[in-house]
Amino acid sequence: MDNLAKTMEGWFKQLPSLPASAVDVLVNIAPWIALVFGILGVLSGLAGFGLLTAFSPLAMMGGVNGYGLGFIAAIGLIVSSVLELAAFPGLKARKMSGWNLLFWSEIVSVVASVVGLVTGGAGIVGSVIGALIGLYLLFQIKPKYK
Repeated sequence: MDNLAKTMEGWFKQLPSLPASAVDVLVNIAPWIALVFGILGVLSGLAGFGLLTAFSPLAMMGGVNGYGLGFIAAIGLIVSSVLELAAFPGLKARKMSGWNLLFWSEIVSVVASVVGLVTGGAGIVGSVIGALIGLYLLFQIKPKYK
């Protein structure tokens, strides 16, 4: 699995670097961003899971297909958010373990977005741009973690 991170790091190293001051700001606020979005993501995922559970009998009676993928997307959101919450202590201590958890949170988020697209979520362009920006910023701050 480390091969994925190393391969992606090679792609993102070719892009222009952020100024050192911007990287320092990102490293300082990354734990708090992970904490806030982790909490919000868990709450949103649970709410989405609850709504899907409540309305799935109606969807089934109405002949809607593919609503099961919505459950997978909600579970993906919850898993991604829990990884962000788990990354908080490591990010705060500037440990590579925190960065790794944040990286895997982003990967799970991308997979959940793709599943969400299948169920009629936002556009693929927005998902791809969001993933690229998130991964770019993540690889910009990687050297600050040991």
